[in-house]
Amino acid sequence: MTLPVAGFAYFLDIDGTLVDLADTPRAVKLHPALSDLVEALYQSSGGAIALITGRSIADADRLFPRRHLPIAGQHGHERRSANRVITRHRVSPRALDTGRHLLRSIIERHPELLLEDKGLTLALHYRRAPHLASLAHRVVHVVQKSLGDQYCVHRGKRVVELAPAGRDKGLAIRAFMREPPFRGRTPMFIGDDVTDELGFAMVNKLGGHSIKVGHGPTAAGSRLPSVSAVLAWLEHGSPRPRRCRRPSVK
Repeated sequence: MTLPVAGFAYFLDIDGTLVDLADTPRAVKLHPALSDLVEALYQSSGGAIALITGRSIADADRLFPRRHLPIAGQHGHERRSANRVITRHRVSPRALDTGRHLLRSIIERHPELLLEDKGLTLALHYRRAPHLASLAHRVVHVVQKSLGDQYCVHRGKRVVELAPAGRDKGLAIRAFMREPPFRGRTPMFIGDDVTDELGFAMVNKLGGHSIKVGHGPTAAGSRLPSVSAVLAWLEHGSPRPRRCRRPSVK
């Protein structure tokens, strides 16, 4: 599959897709050409490009200050449309206070862990301490059980996250596809993590192209091996994404 432009809507994850993962979210390093590449894709697609990320909108804007793109942040719990209207999932601002207190107490005992408070979601990173994976998952699940079904747990690459239920990357993509300049185009979503699988499923349902970065079971129809391969493909249409033989996530 070569890189199409006209008639396509581009949805891009950030971490593990456009930038290599780092020990902490703020430690990621952007490729020098990435800003120009994203801007060129924005121009050539008529603005039909959106970031679909676990980062908050504010944090993503810090990475891409040149143009505040359409974006679904915090796994779809906040969204900025192409006409710059921002919507956020309505939850009590104090609902996560108990969770914040418990997770901060865990951080005090295990400073290798990192608590990322995004406002609507709480992410506990254990990339600097993979041996604490079981503890991180256990404590976040304890918090979720205390909050009930209104909250859920997202698993990622050495991160476990507490988030309100009822939003995900797939629903965010569907919302964009109902609005200009995305409406009427064929969606394409590139992501790398478990939280991107619902985005792949939605794009498949809409008759689009889903591309998984890296290894692992996936619902995506195609695969690229690395962040560098994603950037090369977006810029030149090569290397060619490899078809996934049998999607194993439905």
